[in-house]
Amino acid sequence: MDEMRLLGGRKLSFARTLVMGILNITNDSFYAASRVSGESGALARAAAMAENGADIIDIGAESTRPGSRGTSAEAECDALVPVIRSIRREFPLMPISVDTRKSAVASAAIEAGADIINDVSGLDLPEEAGSMAALAAGTGAAYVLMHTKGTPDVMQNSPVYDDLIPEIVSFLEDKISFLEKAGAGRESIIIDPGIGFGKKVSDNLTILANMEDFLKIGLPVLIGASRKGFIGSVTVPSAPKDPAERLEGTAAISSLCALLGVHIVRVHDVQANRRAVDMIDEIKKYRK
Repeated sequence: MDEMRLLGGRKLSFARTLVMGILNITNDSFYAASRVSGESGALARAAAMAENGADIIDIGAESTRPGSRGTSAEAECDALVPVIRSIRREFPLMPISVDTRKSAVASAAIEAGADIINDVSGLDLPEEAGSMAALAAGTGAAYVLMHTKGTPDVMQNSPVYDDLIPEIVSFLEDKISFLEKAGAGRESIIIDPGIGFGKKVSDNLTILANMEDFLKIGLPVLIGASRKGFIGSVTVPSAPKDPAERLEGTAAISSLCALLGVHIVRVHDVQANRRAVDMIDEIKKYRK
């Protein structure tokens, strides 16, 4: 797929690896430096991301870090809607993604100007799956389908797989079929193997080492590994719990993704990762 058409005449072009900037309007996201508060703060952060080369801005008002317990739909909407409207007014051509597990929140976000539903539930919440699929089908919004194993409050409680990669691929294929049966177009689906969502360190590394299995599905692939804990376990074993120490490892993963042809990387640090993937994309042009 060379490009994906979005709402409002916007589009995603996959001629290069796209950078999705993370805009957290929560007070408990795992990386404190990524948090912003208020409409003006969010708009300023979005402007900085745009200036630094973001292709998509992903806005979330509910932390899904391991152990988090969630936020009400009303609180999410109250935080998200004014920010999305403000960013849409200021940046009419910028694709905007809403990071939510709730169909009511996704609906309000789309009405406010969002183009993409980034749903980390993996359509695995019985009370939300049908309505979320129907929303994607009814609006034509792009939909990020992510693999997860359990909800954020329990997902890291000793996740176990019999055969990791085939299990994730099978999960994604089943959910793609569910979306298509609901009327969502395959051309609007992005897949995400779910780094850090019900995965051990070795699981995350296995996913990255076998990215071709997800690319073979034939849909755009998104990787969201930015500053996650497994990076610290590898690169800073003396201080694995400090997200501030994980930039270089994140840039390395973004570079790997660009080399392999992954379509989107979701990151906190737009400028550093934009430069990393641009360097790899430029090198790739000189392959014989």
